[in-house]
Amino acid sequence: MTSSTTRPTIVVVGPTAGGKTAISVELARALPGGGECVSADSMQVYRGMDIGTATPTDQDRGGIPHHLLDIVEPDQPWTLDDWLVAATTTIAEIRNRGHWPILVGGTNLYVQAYLFGLLDGPAPDHALRGELLAMDPADLRAELARRDPEAARRIHPNDRRRAVRALEYARLTGTPLTAAQVQWNQTCREEARILGLDWPTELINRRINARVKDMMAAGLLDEVRQLVASNRLGAQSAAAVGYAQLIEHLQGNCTLEEAVEQIKIRTRRLAKQQRTWLRKFRHLPRCLWVEPNGKSTQDIVSQAVTAFS
Repeated sequence: MTSSTTRPTIVVVGPTAGGKTAISVELARALPGGGECVSADSMQVYRGMDIGTATPTDQDRGGIPHHLLDIVEPDQPWTLDDWLVAATTTIAEIRNRGHWPILVGGTNLYVQAYLFGLLDGPAPDHALRGELLAMDPADLRAELARRDPEAARRIHPNDRRRAVRALEYARLTGTPLTAAQVQWNQTCREEARILGLDWPTELINRRINARVKDMMAAGLLDEVRQLVASNRLGAQSAAAVGYAQLIEHLQGNCTLEEAVEQIKIRTRRLAKQQRTWLRKFRHLPRCLWVEPNGKSTQDIVSQAVTAFS
């Protein structure tokens, strides 16, 4: 049994729509001494973007304290560094209260940063980034393939943001970003425990389609319409899956049915990208990986409590 002052951070990871919220809430209840949840989702930080980001409602939270939700206006900048400082401070405070910190992963880059720290790279070069953003997409991909073949292989052709970041790093340092990340990935925080949800692709895709349908029924279109009308969205928040597609519809560029189908496609693509991250986490020590299909939340939580406490 761990003492209250040395309780590890339990990190719950898994694909979008995989049931992480429900499991983390029940885990917080079941752990000896109790736990508190800390969001690791880059979009759930924004106020007013609740339906499309699946921000847990008060009912979903079930009386368990949740942190780093609804803390930033959607037109304000928010970075990985901002989150890491806030999360590290919050987790220390939770542990000082004698509770278990439960980090609930939605953005796996955030989880990676918590587990391994930030990659020590050069300061952003805004002029260079502007030059890269203005490049022809084919030229951008060709240069990335020359300078960092592994990044070109991993990064989806439509993911311009990550391609620009990788090429910016390569130009500034003369070193492929992927090579630097290999060194970055060597040492995990000693206190972390990983609870991974391992959904088969076909089943998680069904859950994603059902979630999008539920979001639309819950008023996602009205949520987006109100955010646009009040001019509350910034470039980063407006690019979120669900919001970007419905903005296209509100601008008359596609039908509502087409927008909803694109939300499903983009979310399934996100889940595929998440599976790549999850393969990295699978090799870490002190992990419990569970296939949730056919198991109740209580079954999964009981396994985790036995493994971690």
